[in-house]
Amino acid sequence: MLEVKDIFVEVDGKEILKGVSLSIKECEIHALMGPNGSGKSSLSLAVMGHPKYKITKGEILLNGISIKDFPVNERAALGLFLGFQYPQEVEGVGISNFLRTSLLSQEKVVPEVVSFHKELKEKLQKIGLKEEFLKRGLNVGYSGGEKKRSEILQMSILKPKIAILDEPDSGTDIDGLKAVANGIVESSKEGAGILLITHYNKILSHVRPDFVHVLVDGKIMKSGGPELAEEIETHGYGTEVAV
Repeated sequence: MLEVKDIFVEVDGKEILKGVSLSIKECEIHALMGPNGSGKSSLSLAVMGHPKYKITKGEILLNGISIKDFPVNERAALGLFLGFQYPQEVEGVGISNFLRTSLLSQEKVVPEVVSFHKELKEKLQKIGLKEEFLKRGLNVGYSGGEKKRSEILQMSILKPKIAILDEPDSGTDIDGLKAVANGIVESSKEGAGILLITHYNKILSHVRPDFVHVLVDGKIMKSGGPELAEEIETHGYGTEVAV
């Protein structure tokens, strides 16, 4: 469903990604690991269409459609979702209105208000968030773990074809990690292809990926199964793993 073909990406004239290729199909979970500064977040932002991340070579296809030159909103309308490493606080916009507006902008069938709120409350309970979140600004005053749960909630409502999750385990406690992991697994079972960006193997003990990729210095140096994450946990990102 998502094909990243040999992309090179520059930021402010500096080359960050140096020929990255990746293919993610329906229901697959791919884990992307690598040291700080290797280009993991840059890949997520380039695929989503952040204007600062200039693709100088290569192609990005979503269901066979080239989206390399599409603006962010059009990529989202086609079913691409990004969970940010650092979710932004949005004063005055409640999560309920945000999600209904997002669904409408994607021309999806939106349930009537009562049915929508019932579904939203069920999802809130499942992800471990309280109903009071519906009365607050989006991410405003949330802890780091609550912001991550909120993004998983958004994914579960929007039901994207491809979800890129940038460190969804960051700032979560044990209960939060399990809630986030369960949400990822559920979205995958419902048909989403997942790219899960993480530093650590901990979340992968709850979300067993189909594939693990190691990104070092802007290149995918090695790919494998879930055992590769365990190898990294033991040996780190040394040359014995990343080549």
